[in-house]
Amino acid sequence: MATLPEVIVAIDQGHFAAADADIGKALADPSVGPYLRDDYAFQRERMRRMRLDFSLDAAAAKALLRKQIPDLRDDEFARWEAAGLMEHLDIDGQRRYFKRAPANLFRLSGEARARRAPGVPLPVDGPYENLAPHHREVIAAAQASGATSVVPRRVEVTQTLTVKADAVPDGELLRAWIPYPRAIPGQQEDITFLGATNWIDGIDGSIIAPETAPQRTLQMAKNAVAGQPTRFEIRYAVTVYARHFDIDPARVLPTPDDPALQPYLSERAPHVVFTPALRAFSQRVVGGETNPYRIASKLFDAVDQIPWAGAREYSTISNISDYALHAGHADCGQQTLLLIALLRLNGIPARWQSGMVYSDDAVGYNNLHDWGALYLAPYGWVPMDVTTGRLDSPEPALRDFYFGGLDAYRIAFNDDFQRPLVPAATFARADNVDSQRGEVEWSGGNLYFDQWNYDFQSHVVPLESTR
Repeated sequence: MATLPEVIVAIDQGHFAAADADIGKALADPSVGPYLRDDYAFQRERMRRMRLDFSLDAAAAKALLRKQIPDLRDDEFARWEAAGLMEHLDIDGQRRYFKRAPANLFRLSGEARARRAPGVPLPVDGPYENLAPHHREVIAAAQASGATSVVPRRVEVTQTLTVKADAVPDGELLRAWIPYPRAIPGQQEDITFLGATNWIDGIDGSIIAPETAPQRTLQMAKNAVAGQPTRFEIRYAVTVYARHFDIDPARVLPTPDDPALQPYLSERAPHVVFTPALRAFSQRVVGGETNPYRIASKLFDAVDQIPWAGAREYSTISNISDYALHAGHADCGQQTLLLIALLRLNGIPARWQSGMVYSDDAVGYNNLHDWGALYLAPYGWVPMDVTTGRLDSPEPALRDFYFGGLDAYRIAFNDDFQRPLVPAATFARADNVDSQRGEVEWSGGNLYFDQWNYDFQSHVVPLESTR
């Protein structure tokens, strides 16, 4: 019988049929305990999810590219594929392309961007991914006050999770978890619950997770009705602060021997592992540097050089930091996990945050986002957003804004990755790493992302506004 690590490797290599046969043998073996049995069974589910991600054959991938490059040539496609710019997986000998690979190509290749037909719009960045007046506002307020939490914004939010009609049989009870903000002193405070559909004050499964939950949610339950979508909605308000730490590298000290920091210095399989490849990459980047700030700065810049691209679902990836190191591109969570692994490897505590970014109402922007924090003595925990990275400014405080600072337009739901929901889910989650869109399940299992939709709407209100 193949071991679970052997099955995982086989799936990563696209040997689905062989892996499925090995899983069948394991599940039929009475000596396999219940927890290991669940792990084997999830690998079958992982293959199903991977097929959803790698849904394109060559003809379909080229057809999508030709919507933007009408005269696409086969030799161009082959060259971009050979350069690793068209993410693919050979599943049992059949080449399948990642469904977002055609769109990602235009973020990864200047040549491809130049080949786009006239008038085709370029991908749009978020409002604070480039230098903006808000960044200057934050720096000025921090310098004037000496505070590290400044220019607060009060925002009212409506989040929904809508299960598609007939995703489950009529009358079945659906349990939904919708992400809910955590109170984080100096970052986001004064959380006010404004209401929810089917809210019955904690009766019949309506529960706001405690502040201690590292991946906080509000859970509700509702019975499905045949032919109708099932909609869950929550509303709340929260005050979000921008952060800015004026760090002097010469004052930074070695990490103290504090037991409270040890969890943030450790490996945590499967996504933070000090592999030989990670160690080699770290050595090339860090060299002989010993100052923790400068080590972290070098690693931040190295990860920042990895191009952003749309991501595979996290539950399909066996080691996200290793994937980010080798794939040639990464999204925000993948970059953040890679940086966390590198910092911890170098004795610098690092941890995760994630949630949603938003904007002033006139801009109308929101998106999922992941970032993190690192510990630098004597400053303590300071934020980092390696995906936004360095800003294009000759002024060090602006250039390094996201290496020790955050804007006031993000809501954190999570202070850690790969942690259980409260109340716990019964089945393997749609996203077993992050928690930004939500989760939903019924007696028959988890409902994956193709069976429901989510939405996030924000409204910035006067700071003194309360309801």
